[in-house]
Amino acid sequence: MEDKILDSVNKYYSDKIKEHGISPKGVDWNSVESQELRFKELSSFINFGNQFSILDFGCGYGALLPYINGLTGNFSYTGFDISEEMIREARANNTQNKNAAWTTQLSDIEQFDYSVASGIFNVRLEVGDNEWKKYIENTLVRINKHSTKGFSFNMLTSYSDKEYMRDYLYYADPAYFFDFCKRNFSKYIALMHDYPLYEFTIIVKK
Repeated sequence: MEDKILDSVNKYYSDKIKEHGISPKGVDWNSVESQELRFKELSSFINFGNQFSILDFGCGYGALLPYINGLTGNFSYTGFDISEEMIREARANNTQNKNAAWTTQLSDIEQFDYSVASGIFNVRLEVGDNEWKKYIENTLVRINKHSTKGFSFNMLTSYSDKEYMRDYLYYADPAYFFDFCKRNFSKYIALMHDYPLYEFTIIVKK
C-alpha cells in the first residue's frame, strides 16, 4: 500500500514542479510569505549557534536551504525527495551551495542532528483517512530514526474552516499526533497552533 501511496504522491508533485517551476506553487504552496512562515516555525527549535546537520525530508526544489543560509552558514544540508523531477530542479537551483547534498534515496544508517518535513502529509489524493494516517505514522518513525537531536513537521489542521477544506487533502487532529509523538519518540514535544495558517507544527526534541 505504501508503494502505491508514494507513486501517487511522486506523480502529483512532479507534475506540479513541471507546471509551475521553481516557485511556491511548484510545491503546492500559495505564496513565498506563507512558505517562509512555515520554515520559521519548523526551524524554531534548532540551535543556530553551533554547527549542525539537517535533513530536509520532502525537500521539493530546496527552498528551505536559502532560508537557513540566511540565518547561519555553519551547517550541512541534505535534501531528500522521492520525486526525481524535484531533485533535478533543486540541484540546478542551488549550484552555489557547496554544503548541500541532494538525493532520492536515504539509507537507514544516515544520521542527522535535525530533520524537517514541510507539507509532506497534506495531499492524500484518493487514499482513505485510516490508510493515510498509518502512512504518516510510519514516515514519522522513519524520520525519527534519522534524527539525533530532534525533528519537526507540519500538517493541515482539522480545525480548518469547513468551507475551505478539500476532499483530496488530509486534515489532521493535532492532539492525536501530539500524543503519538509523546508516546513514541520523546518526552519533549511542542505543538504550535498559534500562527495564521490552517495548519499546525509539531517539534520533537530528543
